[in-house]
Amino acid sequence: MNEHDYEPIPGLPGPLPEGETILWQGTPRWQAFARRAMRVRLVTGYFMLLAIWGIAGRLSSGTPPEQVLLSTLRLGGLAAVAIGLLVLFSWLVARTTMYTITTRRVVIRFGIAVPISIQIPFGMIASAGARSWSDGSGDIALTLLAGQRIGYAVLWPHARPWRTGRAEPALRGIADAAAVSLILGRALAASAAQPARAIAVPVGESAGAGGHVPAAA
Repeated sequence: MNEHDYEPIPGLPGPLPEGETILWQGTPRWQAFARRAMRVRLVTGYFMLLAIWGIAGRLSSGTPPEQVLLSTLRLGGLAAVAIGLLVLFSWLVARTTMYTITTRRVVIRFGIAVPISIQIPFGMIASAGARSWSDGSGDIALTLLAGQRIGYAVLWPHARPWRTGRAEPALRGIADAAAVSLILGRALAASAAQPARAIAVPVGESAGAGGHVPAAA
């Protein structure tokens, strides 16, 4: 992990060593990041349920309609602030994050205030799994070899959800997860430190059937 203020190459903390080349660079789509990482839809649904429950409870108890309306507007204002902050954070993350795949490593550069780069050599990666959604966006999570650990708090929000014990770095909300997983799979296969393997790509929501992306063509 590197903390830095200057990037000789966008997304990387230093110049590329001889023989290493960039295969792909990209940033999260803030809309996808807000939906998947910040759970904006879930938060919106939560506030809607609170509003419905509050309206039904107050009306059944005989509360005057104007008071019901006022309390509902207050809850709506609180919901707007909470959702707005999540959306703003997602936009800032997308603006300040860059994912890089080279012929030797995966680099996650992020940090709204101070840029931090986490470099994951291919020799640390045991497997990679991608999940794509109906709009083509998705996440690619990296499972590290036994004995290789990166703290969940250090990675967040660029980590696979609910894997706090053994955190998995993740490229989140990228525009074309299937295509990027192909690039990563071929790079892993070509790396001397990695045997050829497939990257599983289960497809979420209503995007269709899932499949496997071969690690090498």
